[in-house]
Amino acid sequence: MAARLLVVDDDELIRMLTRDALEESGYSIDIAEDGLVAWEKIDGDPSRFDLMLLDKQMPRLGGIALLKRMKEDGRFKDLPVVMLTSDSRQEDIIEGLAEGARYYLTKPSTEDVLKLVIKNALDEFRQKRELRALIGRHTNNLNLLRRAEFCCRTLSEARDLALLLADASMDPARTVVGYSELLINAVEHGNLGISYAEKNQLLIDGRWLEEVEARLEHPDYSGRLVSVVLEKTATACRVTITDQGKGFDWQTYVEFSPERVFDLNGRGIAMSRAVSFDKLEYMGNGSSVVTTVHWPDIAAT
Repeated sequence: MAARLLVVDDDELIRMLTRDALEESGYSIDIAEDGLVAWEKIDGDPSRFDLMLLDKQMPRLGGIALLKRMKEDGRFKDLPVVMLTSDSRQEDIIEGLAEGARYYLTKPSTEDVLKLVIKNALDEFRQKRELRALIGRHTNNLNLLRRAEFCCRTLSEARDLALLLADASMDPARTVVGYSELLINAVEHGNLGISYAEKNQLLIDGRWLEEVEARLEHPDYSGRLVSVVLEKTATACRVTITDQGKGFDWQTYVEFSPERVFDLNGRGIAMSRAVSFDKLEYMGNGSSVVTTVHWPDIAAT
């Protein structure tokens, strides 16, 4: 089934050109001339669209205002939004990222760049949906767990471990994507030594997964493991993830950065910190990260 995209822009020419280009790529396209019309479309059918292309400046209801409305509504927390803007001021970019825009594109963007960004955003959306669909497999068996140690080597093992940790956290829908992001970072950036710039280029070339698999078999990396320690207290679930890499300049990745906003990667840590965990702290050179999830208030439910 073709992915369903909503193009929201007050410029009729841009709406038409974008629709024609994306329909040629096999997407199903609907359009809205401003944020109010877009809200009516998604509010009436919350599961109708797989991605939104959203202009920032529009009459009646602009892109940031629509993002804020969507953020306050749990039905749209996973809907990927690509913000279209002709304004690259840092404060505006940070505001959009904080309100939930996953990608930014400057107008006008080339057709190739537009399609590449949409593909990556849809891939992330699909992976999140698949992760959440698998939640719950371990919950009954993990309620009594107080401390455990795990390890993983591959991306598939990282996904399976993320599911287990999410179930143990007692808040799996919130935490599973965060655990997955951190474990994947530990595998690809930590153990396999794929740099931020390298991953961005690999994504552009469509060779990221191929390079990951090649390095997993390379003797310099094949023996490296990501170690994970889970500890439960009376008030929280604490998880420590440690890779065997050289570390990285983690301070620049825990906040949303306008310098990286137009890249295809580099948002996972900041998103995890903002959405998935009550606390996220990197230790030392960045090869170890500690997450904390407070137990839900059982009495309040």
